[in-house]
Amino acid sequence: MAFRLFSREQKVAPVEERKASATGRVVAFAAGSGRPVWSARDTGSLTRGGFVGNPVGFRSVRLIAEAAAAVPLVCEDAARRYETHPVVDLLRRPNPGQGRAELFEALYGQMLLSGNAYVEAVGLGASGLPEELHVLRADRMSIVPGADGWPVAFDYAVGGRKHRFDMTGSPDPICHIKSFHPQDDHYGLSPMQAAAVALDVHNSASAWSKALLDNAARPSGAIVYKGLDGQGVLSPEQYDRLVGEIEMNHQGARNAGRPMLLEGGLDWKPMGFSPSDMEFHETKMAAAREIALAFGVPPMLMGIPGDATYANYAEAHRAFYRLTVLPLVTRVAAAIAWWLSEHLGQEVALRPDPDQIPALAAERDQQWARISAASFLSDAEKRTLLGLPPMAEA
Repeated sequence: MAFRLFSREQKVAPVEERKASATGRVVAFAAGSGRPVWSARDTGSLTRGGFVGNPVGFRSVRLIAEAAAAVPLVCEDAARRYETHPVVDLLRRPNPGQGRAELFEALYGQMLLSGNAYVEAVGLGASGLPEELHVLRADRMSIVPGADGWPVAFDYAVGGRKHRFDMTGSPDPICHIKSFHPQDDHYGLSPMQAAAVALDVHNSASAWSKALLDNAARPSGAIVYKGLDGQGVLSPEQYDRLVGEIEMNHQGARNAGRPMLLEGGLDWKPMGFSPSDMEFHETKMAAAREIALAFGVPPMLMGIPGDATYANYAEAHRAFYRLTVLPLVTRVAAAIAWWLSEHLGQEVALRPDPDQIPALAAERDQQWARISAASFLSDAEKRTLLGLPPMAEA
């Protein structure tokens, strides 16, 4: 609908009536303000974008989980170290589908991806221990808090169906292991969440590189048209035909390096990499280092160039075990041991055995030589310093 405005002096051209929201300008300004768009921070989105879809996140999780699952565990109590024990037998074959390494690799993987790990006890054996142990997916588990705020149950949801594990009795059917979270009383904080910004940057840089490859592996150039009369304007038909030919014959990996045949009046002006284009590679490498550091993996072990924190590969490997793998294994093994002790009715301890880790062999030799040469220590004191149980009385 249109209307006319008249004044006493002149007639004003007709103006079309438009309806628009008063907030339209604000929305338009916000949409074009150049703010970054971050991915979702839930466990499912982080797993898809940071583990399934990112090679640095994938390798970091696998490297830690596989190394931690291969660390030998020692079962002992205050008096002795056990070579055979019901807890050792259960962990050796926790369920028909998994061995010890597979179970712990899944457990450590859940810890790294979500900050939480859940182990289910199935059945009751003759010794009081569970017949089987199973690692449950953390993204399917939710805590049911009681009146005092502490968990009284866990809900495991799959496909619209829920199964509730009651945690008010003893022993507990679920062992919940979580990492430290300063703002959550019930759930842990995963390295994947801490590295979320770096993951977005790395994935965006990879998408940019892929788009660059799809355009003949270099920035686009410019086709300049100069007509016979000096006018540089193509007709709509000429423009559509030129765009179609470029998309069909000169874009994509299979057309890389294919010569371009230009008709009269068309001139190709290639464009080189701008400084901002050259910085994309460095930005991607910096994001990769941040992802590796969030997980506690020395970038040198990931093959990321430009990192000289450690003098050599062996030193980085040793730091990886000392600062990342052993603290994780110690924490998880202690939680599993305390939970199984409740089932067993007898307190036992599980701890990693650093003496059997090849990466720490040099440190082990130095420590044993230093303690053995201490003549002022008794054999009992030396065994205590080496983490060995007391000698059995004859």
